[in-house]
Amino acid sequence: MEEFELHRFNGRSVREMPVDEQPREKLLTYGAETLSEAELIAIMLRTGSKGLNVVDTARALISHFGNLRQLSKQSWQSMKIIPGIAKVKAITLESVFELSRRVQVASLGDEVIMITPEIAAAYFMPKLRDLSHEEFYVAFLNNSKRLLGIKKISSGGSTSTIVEPAEVMRQAILNQANSIILVHNHPSGYLKESKADIMLTKRLAESGKLLNIPVIDHIIIAGNDFISLKSKNLM
Repeated sequence: MEEFELHRFNGRSVREMPVDEQPREKLLTYGAETLSEAELIAIMLRTGSKGLNVVDTARALISHFGNLRQLSKQSWQSMKIIPGIAKVKAITLESVFELSRRVQVASLGDEVIMITPEIAAAYFMPKLRDLSHEEFYVAFLNNSKRLLGIKKISSGGSTSTIVEPAEVMRQAILNQANSIILVHNHPSGYLKESKADIMLTKRLAESGKLLNIPVIDHIIIAGNDFISLKSKNLM
């Protein structure tokens, strides 16, 4: 791991800062929206480390991973190798980032009705868009297209994952689904279906027909974008 250049930071303790520059006091006085990303993270970290105050520790953390978006993708194991980020702090940060993803899903409401590809993508995007490996999910729907539940069928490498149609249909039956939506991510960010994606979709659709559990769409998520195979007439 690259060593941090401590001279880049001012070395002052938080208590040595003017009161209106101290993160907690700044939030209390001016509101959370006035704080920088580093200052918000500093409040969660609470304390810094030898040679770095808590704000500079937060800045160093963001800098090491490139930006806040990249930092939010990290596991606690990755974050705790940073000077000043012990296990408890790293776990706290991973928990906060996961909570933020769940808040995005919660904005859809208590009952999610997946009547459009946009709704399905909005539900799964926070979960899948930042992964460095591919995951394949199935969403189980009732007659009204209300979401009954989801199931991760497989998790693979950076380019593919193995999906067995028999397991997908077994889970659909167990969850009493009237229809299902397939969802997986492209960690590369490449927003185009592969031949393997199309072939798998057709295999699963055929299996669904036999059991009278239609596959109504296959959503592929790449970063903040998605495609619907149904919308592209590839079902």
